[in-house]
Amino acid sequence: MARNDDRSTVKAVETSLSVIESLHERDGTTIETIADDIDVSTSTVHRHLVTLRERGYVVIENGQYHLGTRFLTRGGQVQSRIPSHELIERKVHQLSEETGERVQFIVEEQGERVYVFTHAGPDAVRTDAAIGKRGPLHASAAGKAILAYLPDNRREAILDENTINPVTEHTIIDREDLKAELEEIADREYAFNDEESTVGLRAVGAPIRYESGYVIGAISVTAPAHRIKGDYFREELPNLLLGTVNEIELNLKYS
Repeated sequence: MARNDDRSTVKAVETSLSVIESLHERDGTTIETIADDIDVSTSTVHRHLVTLRERGYVVIENGQYHLGTRFLTRGGQVQSRIPSHELIERKVHQLSEETGERVQFIVEEQGERVYVFTHAGPDAVRTDAAIGKRGPLHASAAGKAILAYLPDNRREAILDENTINPVTEHTIIDREDLKAELEEIADREYAFNDEESTVGLRAVGAPIRYESGYVIGAISVTAPAHRIKGDYFREELPNLLLGTVNEIELNLKYS
């Protein structure tokens, strides 16, 4: 099937991926439900599920289809490609335990933020920030921290290709306002999310960079707005986060 950008796709692969996405969103379901989700026949869904099951990507539990653990094998390989991934994961855990809140490490891929590591401290609230979750860069502290340090042409391309939509009423959606915010982030080396992705939650994020300036990803701390406010939100937590980032960057420099 030809597309306007001259790329071509394989219909069968697209269908298999749609089946996988339906399974992921529903966390277990039936052939009939998947067929309704992706608007194909049940016989087509069945053929794709049989193939995926034979390859270990799908399992049947209590009469429903679920994603298999084979995805963990592939996902673990993706995580291991990140420089100093073991140290980053360890620091995410340590910072989470120290603050008591939820801490995550994200990377930018195809103009979106993707959660690679996440850990909930003892006081953390439940969020949907699961490993592999994707979202817009402009609506998160870590995402804005990455945007602020990308090369100009890459940042402009992302802003050109992705609509800057509101996630909450607090999301910055004006392009010039966002650019001004990114300039401030580049000056101070950390970013704020003041209820811009979820009402009632705030976050502080900072990029992890090579000495050359290349951005690997960003770490952020997320907590209820009533718990992180005032000097703690604006000064203490950013300093704590920058200390963690500095340790990781030193390791990158001398590893």
